[in-house]
Amino acid sequence: MLAGGGMRKAMLALIMMVLMMAPSVQSQPESLIELKLEDTLSDNDLGINTGAVSPDGLHVLIAGEDGYARLLSANNAGDRSGDVELNSGRSQPFQDVAWHPGGKTALMAGDFGMAMRYVAADYSIGPVNGSGAVFGLDLTAVEWRPSGDYAYFGAVDGSVWKFSEGTGLIELEGTYNSEVTDITCHRQEQICIVATLSHGLAVISQTHEVTFLAGTSTETWIGADCADPTLNECVGFASGLKTQAIRLDLIDPSKSSTENLMQFGTLSGDFTAVSRGHDGTTLIQMAPFATVRQQPIISEAYAQIVAEDATEWDPVIAGRSISVVWENEHREGFIITSFGNIVSFVPEQPVEVDNSIMTVAVLSAVVVAVPGTILGLIYMNSSTLQRWYANWRGRSKS
Repeated sequence: MLAGGGMRKAMLALIMMVLMMAPSVQSQPESLIELKLEDTLSDNDLGINTGAVSPDGLHVLIAGEDGYARLLSANNAGDRSGDVELNSGRSQPFQDVAWHPGGKTALMAGDFGMAMRYVAADYSIGPVNGSGAVFGLDLTAVEWRPSGDYAYFGAVDGSVWKFSEGTGLIELEGTYNSEVTDITCHRQEQICIVATLSHGLAVISQTHEVTFLAGTSTETWIGADCADPTLNECVGFASGLKTQAIRLDLIDPSKSSTENLMQFGTLSGDFTAVSRGHDGTTLIQMAPFATVRQQPIISEAYAQIVAEDATEWDPVIAGRSISVVWENEHREGFIITSFGNIVSFVPEQPVEVDNSIMTVAVLSAVVVAVPGTILGLIYMNSSTLQRWYANWRGRSKS
């Protein structure tokens, strides 16, 4: 007869063998963070479209409909005491914001040729040098390259414009008539990516040449990001939950190439925009209210906020679009909705359970789920289990 310790060892051996042989099953995504409403900027819908965190991580510049612009604390976005409501002097909507790498100014792109600059020293907003070149043109995207010498504006008609203080705005050649949805630049190299609605992804070289990437024109691109500065890679994000890595050729950017198109198959909804996450990751904004973290260095992604969980938390806020999302630490940060709700998120607190009960429950579930033929094979090849079973049967009959 087996002693108590021997019996436990035999059962543990059985369970370990079953676990190794059982097939792995991908579970449904669940939110990994907790949400909390910190504040709402107005009782009325502000129509916030965009926002960006300053290079020092201290401030967030948000902007939207009717020329609305506001400066908030990035670390304590729910506190109104440090806010500055800005006067743009415009009634058209802003669509994008990009801080200069030096952090003293930010460019703002908007409808009807709004190529504007925010100046941190006096909180002023005014037109950039040469803005008359884009008068009447709806600007949809703006981004500085890392050296801070040039920025790029994209427009609804597909045109891309380089900007510097000395030259103003100059239109680049080689573009098409498909709306520019996003512009992003590598964090160390002077190479940028342009995303368009219907003509694919393009690379802007160090010398401002535009080259569209073969095989990308069949997708509807909503954004792109070059999140990890250690990789010569950017990623495009397309409608239909699709992503595609772009391998940058640093010597000749026109020879940059794309990897296979990937698709997220376990999520509901669709991509709407992308933001920079913490530690070289991308936060993908979705509708309905959800976010996905994409980790380019390991080519993996996982749901961070799931729409169903957000709806259960607050169905009204979850029915609004995410306009801005940023992190101050890994999985800790803020979301601002189009309405003006400020929502904080932090890692979900672990639930304390009785480990012994949980272990028994989990292992029992696994054992029940495995076909009896596997158990039979293990039993037939284990003399220890056979002796234990014979002794147990003998005790039962007596």
